[in-house]
Amino acid sequence: MNTIEETIEIAVPVRTAYDQWTQFKSFPRFMTVVKRVEQVKPNVTAWVVGVGPVCREFEAEIVEQEPDSHVAWRSLERRPSHRGQVTFRPTAQGDGTSLGVRLELRRHGLAGALTGVPGLTRRVVRAELGHFKEYIEGLGEAGGAWRGTIRNGHVRPTEPEPPRSRVPCWPVG
Repeated sequence: MNTIEETIEIAVPVRTAYDQWTQFKSFPRFMTVVKRVEQVKPNVTAWVVGVGPVCREFEAEIVEQEPDSHVAWRSLERRPSHRGQVTFRPTAQGDGTSLGVRLELRRHGLAGALTGVPGLTRRVVRAELGHFKEYIEGLGEAGGAWRGTIRNGHVRPTEPEPPRSRVPCWPVG
């Protein structure tokens, strides 16, 4: 098992960074290794990633997601497998975001051999975080958002339905 941890500070509020991160389909716009992302279900995404002639497709399940806090996932394939988490925290100054990534990779086959090259995966993660920083700081605002919560892989509604009032909405009397 190979564990990688990287953190980057971004000059946008936590809500902006989080909201843009949840727009998985936009990842190919700024990440060089992400070729395509499809949202299969609210908690399942299908990815195509690659460098040069080496491409890999996999599905990932979002197991935990809390708005403005974190997104955690696990790959649904057995080989190679990975799990990860992205956290969003206010910077010490309070005007930006400290975005942290933790990946746990299990090596198997050719893709596993590539992740085993010392420092390669860490350099790729660091570079891609830099691309995200440039992208969101350039936009200044998120291009969309998904504000739902996921616990143990189960999607919870964004906001509960308010109770219907039995009192008329117009002035009476």
